[in-house]
Amino acid sequence: MAADDPTELPASGPQPDGSEIVRLLSYNIRSLRDDRTAVVRVVRAVDPDLVCIQESPRFWLPRQQAAWLARSTGLFVLSGGPSASGPLLLGRLRAVPVSVHDLLLPRTPGLHQRGFATTLLRIGGAAPFSVTSCHLSLNAEERLAQCGMLLDHLDGLRAVGARYSAVGGDFNEYPGDPGWALLTDRLQDGWATAPWGSEFTSVPDNPYQRIDAVFATPGVEVLACGVPDRLRGVRAKDLQAATDHLPLVAVLRIPAR
Repeated sequence: MAADDPTELPASGPQPDGSEIVRLLSYNIRSLRDDRTAVVRVVRAVDPDLVCIQESPRFWLPRQQAAWLARSTGLFVLSGGPSASGPLLLGRLRAVPVSVHDLLLPRTPGLHQRGFATTLLRIGGAAPFSVTSCHLSLNAEERLAQCGMLLDHLDGLRAVGARYSAVGGDFNEYPGDPGWALLTDRLQDGWATAPWGSEFTSVPDNPYQRIDAVFATPGVEVLACGVPDRLRGVRAKDLQAATDHLPLVAVLRIPAR
């Protein structure tokens, strides 16, 4: 599998055994404060089925701006935004929402409000699964607690029919840190499981750290995960102008119903 062109990732769509291959993008867009047209070009070039957005606009017409982003990228809003304090979920029409489970997390005085944007979905013949977008705290103690809350949140989703789950987010955490280790005790780290493209997600002009990730519950097959080395129709200066993170792409196979 080549690592320089997202078109060489496994194509999304239904499989003969009833499973579905899904392309998921996780992307911190810094509240669209930079070049929003470059953000649109990046998302369209990835051609995702699902998008986990972090730092969607929160303070100025958040719902209208989320609608603009969805319309401009050929997607629609699944959940999130104000109801998750920033994280947002977008999807294609083939991603049918069953129920929304957004969650605002306990807030530490003096720190930003955080939350989870979560939707339970059906795609084709695949089993019901949930997708969550999250952006965890910069404070190490609060962040570790939020990692535990994320695992509890995924446990709760099983009770409403989510046989499988995927999470895309900006974790403000490095692999091997306490919160990351807590997550990988129970979840698959996409890059570690099936590395593709490049590893580091920040910063675009000099990538040196992996603080963004896609995690998946056991049973989901991770086919590829990483930062595309090249996106068709997108120049390096577009990636630098769009936001302060690079796009992270994961290709997942969701088992048949």
